[in-house]
Amino acid sequence: MYILIEKESFQMSENQNLTKKRWSVLIVSCIINVMIGTGYAWSMFVGPLNEHFVAMGFDTAMATLTWAFTLANSIGPIPMIIGGYINDNIGPKWSVFVGGIFFGGGVFVAGCATSPIMVVVGYGILMGLGMGLVYGCTIGNSVKFFPDKAGFVGGLTTATYGLGSVILPLIIAKIVNPDTVLNTFKVLGIVYLVVICVGAFFITRCPVGFVPEGYQPPAPKAGVKAPESKNWKQMLADPIFYVMVIMMTAGATFGLMMISKCKPVITAVILEGDATATIATLSVTILALFNALGRVGCGTISDKIGRINTLTIMLVVGVVGLFLISRAGAGDTAIFMVGICLVGLAFGSFMGVMPGFCAEQFGPKNNGVNYGIMFIGFSLAGIVGPKLLDAFEAPYTTAYYIAMGLGIVGLLLTFVYRAMSKAK
Repeated sequence: MYILIEKESFQMSENQNLTKKRWSVLIVSCIINVMIGTGYAWSMFVGPLNEHFVAMGFDTAMATLTWAFTLANSIGPIPMIIGGYINDNIGPKWSVFVGGIFFGGGVFVAGCATSPIMVVVGYGILMGLGMGLVYGCTIGNSVKFFPDKAGFVGGLTTATYGLGSVILPLIIAKIVNPDTVLNTFKVLGIVYLVVICVGAFFITRCPVGFVPEGYQPPAPKAGVKAPESKNWKQMLADPIFYVMVIMMTAGATFGLMMISKCKPVITAVILEGDATATIATLSVTILALFNALGRVGCGTISDKIGRINTLTIMLVVGVVGLFLISRAGAGDTAIFMVGICLVGLAFGSFMGVMPGFCAEQFGPKNNGVNYGIMFIGFSLAGIVGPKLLDAFEAPYTTAYYIAMGLGIVGLLLTFVYRAMSKAK
């Protein structure tokens, strides 16, 4: 009897400690996500990089450099699946540590580039691998610590990831030019390496079955079946998985399309090179800010109105935003800015809602690996989105119409999802 009481007392004490400690884990995870989220500030670098390498004699530098952002976003599922397995079975610390080495080291390698292909290797491949290893672990582990605030925490951790591309342009806007861009990469690479790798040792693994002190899990609603925890094989055998993947591709394509070249597009189409660089930089910051707002805001809202309802609304918002961008011509700065606000909001909503949507559909047990596989939809968008703008010349109207068409396909699939869910 004494042993049982002592054991129960120890468990209560440990639970109290973890309930307090989870907040420090969340804060560190958010700081790390700010670091890896700066990868979305690519459009701040691509112009100066192109000028730098053209001056060195690489006349087709831009075509090669575009692959850096494309690869950084398209190879994500590979490290996310690996990191998800480590997170689900071992814990997030070492996955984040190794990811920090890849991420910071990759940016530093890009800073040592003597050709555009070295930027692709450093910024595209190495940084992309690091991003995937870190991203799934910081988010998945934080959400497990907060079953009482899952929507908010999921949105917050993905929002800080998006916030990185808001902060970085404000810091480097005045210093990045064709002469300084490589040294900027070197400095950033060292900062990322130190912050992420040190932060990894402050991330505690959430134990299985953890329930915060004072939290009472809600009783199941009458007639509502708890989600079955499927492994990746069972998930792939479920047709609804493929509907969700295509929806994710549709929701991410227009966002990644604009994120990849927001600054060059507004400079070429709207400002026509006559306005100050401040306005072009502001467009990148605004896009990133609404991306972050979409993640935390829609992640929280989806707890109230449902994941699929949130995504349906946001697909409409994204298509409207693209339409406004397609209508904006020379001098239509306000229309363009409203358009990128809507696109950023819609894109952020998918990033904030989809992790919980995947867990809701296929169960939380294997969500680290399952969401890593579902992230294939994001990777496809990482290839299609940036390349759409490459395929057409300014003012890129055809590219916008194609992205709008894909958004409408995604919207229709939300109703297909409802029908399939109801049938099940």
